[in-house]
Order: sequence, then C-alpha cells, then structure tokens
Amino acid sequence: MLNALQVFTTVVVGVMVGVEFAVAFVVNRILDALPDDSNQLGRAHGGRMLGAVMPVWYIGSLVLVVIWAVADRGHSGAGLVVTAAALLVVSVIMSVLLLVPINNRGKTWTPDNRPADWRRQMNRWDRYHYARVAVIIAAFALLAAALA
Repeated sequence: MLNALQVFTTVVVGVMVGVEFAVAFVVNRILDALPDDSNQLGRAHGGRMLGAVMPVWYIGSLVLVVIWAVADRGHSGAGLVVTAAALLVVSVIMSVLLLVPINNRGKTWTPDNRPADWRRQMNRWDRYHYARVAVIIAAFALLAAALA
C-alpha cells in the first residue's frame, strides 16, 4: 500500500510541476506575443481558471507528501520526503504571500479597467512564479529520488 501511495503522490506532484512549468515557459510566452488586449484577457482567464484549481492541487500534494513522510518515517529516503514536504510548504507560502494577491487583481481586469502598470504587475508575477517552479521541481526531484 505504501508503494502505491508513493507512486501516486509522485505522479500528482509531477503533473503539477508540468502544468506550472508549461505556464511559466510556454503559455505565458505565447500570451506575451499577443497584442496587449489579447495578452491581458488571456492572463485574466488563466488566472481565474488555474486560480480555482491550483490551491487544491498544491494543498492536496502537500497532504499526500506528509502522509508519505509519516508512513515511511525511519526508512531510507524519509529525509528526502520530509525535505520535499518542506519545499511544498515554501511553495504554498510563496503562493499565498506573493502570487495570489497579484493573481486576484489580474483575474478581474479587462481592457477597460486594467491599471496602467498591468504589464509590470504581470512581469512581477512571472518572476515569483519562476522561483516557485524551481521550488516545486526540487520537491519533485526529491520525491523521485526517494522512490529509488
């Protein structure tokens, strides 16, 4: 049963990493190549759509990793899992303190009501997001190593 939990957790975290990586390095680059109105509308829609799903995914991933860490305590690789859990905690804190406030503003913007500095705010979100992606990639790598 523990093996199934380990594999399931690694897959859940890995898919989350893939989605966030794609947002950072594919989707947002595509949106940035569009005219301002299309770019901003696409980011607002993405903020609403992913803003509804990602909190559950981040917290769910963290819960799964904590369950794995508790179930596997004392075994080889347990330290890797605990460290991965700590990194996921950091990613949640980063999300709540840095990314969510910008996302909550951006998802309500339209071409008619967006602030003059909307692009600067989106660039700040992107920088924070790159850091968060690095954190969750590290957590995923530790989980994969713990499986070995």
